[in-house]
Amino acid sequence: MNLFERLKGDNTKLPPKHSIRAILVAWLGGFLAISAVTLLSNTFSTALVLGSFGASCVLIFGFPDVPFSQPRNVIGGHFLSSFIGLLCLTLFGATWWSVSISVGTSIAMMMLTRTTHPPAGSNPVIIYLLKPAWSFLLFPTLFGAIVLVFIAVIYNNLANDGKYPKYW
Repeated sequence: MNLFERLKGDNTKLPPKHSIRAILVAWLGGFLAISAVTLLSNTFSTALVLGSFGASCVLIFGFPDVPFSQPRNVIGGHFLSSFIGLLCLTLFGATWWSVSISVGTSIAMMMLTRTTHPPAGSNPVIIYLLKPAWSFLLFPTLFGAIVLVFIAVIYNNLANDGKYPKYW
């Protein structure tokens, strides 16, 4: 089968539509989590908002049962990817190949440690663009991810029938 044949797909049906309730629950969860992170950031005059946190909210509130949404993955994935991004920035500078190494290494290390969280894969790119200090690892990365998970644990158990998290 050639490439063009593969691009046609395999006629799999679209996933089922989400219920209006599920959509509203996910919307409110994302709203509350980003509100909490932003309000804490403003209150303490420190950066707690990370661009990839919006995508994290899609997973933890829209799809709380999947492995990518579990606390271990959210916190561990963000921390590990930011650490690798900062390490590559420190060792190699802000070059195209440094950010490429940091993204690839972040993917591999998240897979190796079973902390894969797709939004965290963008953290090395954010670090490449911002060129932050090492304090970025704690604020916004670690503290912000912990706030998201804290809100998700409370909210998902109040708003949904399932249990969140599935594992730590």
